[in-house]
Amino acid sequence: MQVEILYFEGCPHHAPTVGRVKQIAADMGLTVAMREVPITTPEEAQQRRFLGSPTVLVNGVDIDPDAQQHTSYGLSCRVYPGVAGLPPDDMIRAALQAPHPPA
Repeated sequence: MQVEILYFEGCPHHAPTVGRVKQIAADMGLTVAMREVPITTPEEAQQRRFLGSPTVLVNGVDIDPDAQQHTSYGLSCRVYPGVAGLPPDDMIRAALQAPHPPA
């Protein structure tokens, strides 16, 4: 399982999100390959469909089931439901449990 965390430099939620994903994966007994991906330009944000920092992808799929409905790509902070700039633990857990094709 491949987990990517897309972020922009200086994002205050980047490091806490990395820690949460690692902890939840460990609690679930999962081995994940984690990659942190800096997004540095508006063009790159558009290309990567970057909805803001931090964005968590599991095998290339955004952990937010509603992400496909959004198109506001850019170098901005991401707002998740209920926990401001951090993705909710249950959203991370559900994405790690979902069946995904190998990365």
